Amino acid sequence: MNVLITGGTGFVGNRLCHHLLIEGHSVTAIGRGRRRDEIDHQQYRFLSADTTRPGTWMEAAAEADGIINLAGRSIFTRWTQRAKKAMVDSRLETTRNLVDALPDGWPGVLLSTSAVGYYGDRGDERLTESAAPAEGFLADLGRDWEAEAMRAGDKGARVAIMRFGVVLGRCGGALDKMLPAFKMVLGGPLGGGNQVFPWIHMRDLVRAARYLLETPDLSGPFNFTAPEPLRNREFARTLGRVLGRPAVMPAPAFAIRALLGEFGGVLLSSQRAVPERLVDAGFSFEFPDAETALTHLLGE
Repeated sequence: MNVLITGGTGFVGNRLCHHLLIEGHSVTAIGRGRRRDEIDHQQYRFLSADTTRPGTWMEAAAEADGIINLAGRSIFTRWTQRAKKAMVDSRLETTRNLVDALPDGWPGVLLSTSAVGYYGDRGDERLTESAAPAEGFLADLGRDWEAEAMRAGDKGARVAIMRFGVVLGRCGGALDKMLPAFKMVLGGPLGGGNQVFPWIHMRDLVRAARYLLETPDLSGPFNFTAPEPLRNREFARTLGRVLGRPAVMPAPAFAIRALLGEFGGVLLSSQRAVPERLVDAGFSFEFPDAETALTHLLGE
């Protein structure tokens, strides 16, 4: 399959490119600039482009058999008005341009990213893919992002939405930000630690994306989260245990909000999102629990 990946040089995109190439697919990655660890493979090509703007890069979308849309500015920052605009534009404009590039009757598949922030702060409620969206900046962004992607169905595409939890992987992402504090025995739960922490191991994420790509009868939203979510305090204890460090230094909620503003509230929110549709479709998780996942990521 000829696969186009927007955001293909990012934390998830780079791993996904490697995985699909190993599985025999051809990959075209689009990013804003080349990385130092650029892939050297005869079935790989890189396009440098700003996907928020129409351009010649859109020709690659029409030629692809499958598209994986990962483009989007990181939310791990203080949410100024400028940062919010960049988050919105990088997601909505890219997705709009992708769909506009597809010809009528396009027979391919579009996998487009969203996030469990779509559900908002829901406490202990079990959140399957049929749960209603919440309100607020992140939930509104997720809903609008998904709506742009679903327009591809009008062009004949099969569309699947990947609602990411917190992605755990090596050399980047949330885990990279957590490790220094834990290694200095300064790690611990965020706030009271009672909020449910939806996560997924990077390897399961890329395997699940390929599963959706290659399974022709799967469409609609899918929670990309491990089947065993746990509370933030339990995750902190597990991470401390795997590192051989105590997790005894909680970060007070007021301090998180003071430091990070509106984004701090997101870190304190709770989503018990479960991958019901992936499991029902026959997908098997290699890392269903946090201890197994963290031991694999940090034990080598």
